[in-house]
Amino acid sequence: MSTDLKLEAVVIPVADVDRSKEFYGGLGWRLDADFAFDNGFRVVQFTPPGSPASVQFGSNITSAEPGTAQGLYLVVTDVEAARSELLAQGAKVSEVFHPSAPGAQFRPGEDGGRVAGPAGDRSSYGSFATFSDPDGNTWLLQEVTTRLPGRVSDATYTSIEDLEAALRRAAGAHGEHEARTGQADENWPAWYATYLHAERTGAELPL
Repeated sequence: MSTDLKLEAVVIPVADVDRSKEFYGGLGWRLDADFAFDNGFRVVQFTPPGSPASVQFGSNITSAEPGTAQGLYLVVTDVEAARSELLAQGAKVSEVFHPSAPGAQFRPGEDGGRVAGPAGDRSSYGSFATFSDPDGNTWLLQEVTTRLPGRVSDATYTSIEDLEAALRRAAGAHGEHEARTGQADENWPAWYATYLHAERTGAELPL
């Protein structure tokens, strides 16, 4: 298909619009719109930091029951750091966990297959934390550091924190590269650039 289909907004069902507006605003999400109309329709839109997509809620916007939006993904480069920031902003965030079986991240509770702590090898896509809004709509923080091939065509970074984390990973990998070669790499800027682009787009990382 040659026409771009860009997912830009997801509707979540809430019972109290003002309560939800206060909650998401308290998380530091950007308020993009709050439009109310004479016929009772109201739409509120927030965008999470660094996200290309937004969430909408309001009055007469969906027939879904409040709290039925489950497992909405928020991708982060460091799940523990993201959890700490959300806790500081008042969200009740679970401990970091990893699933013992595929899909266990969607099954809360003692028998749901969630294992405490990040994935053992801190593998990309493997570590999670979760929190809910006042209605019970649930959000999943997922740590993604290396994209699967073909997932991203644009290697840009959307925040200073995201770029800093990527540079730290590149620095660690470059240190291993110099240890393997046994010499300092004077052309390290080119190596860094190759690493950052490859990691972002899912291409093969340099050695």
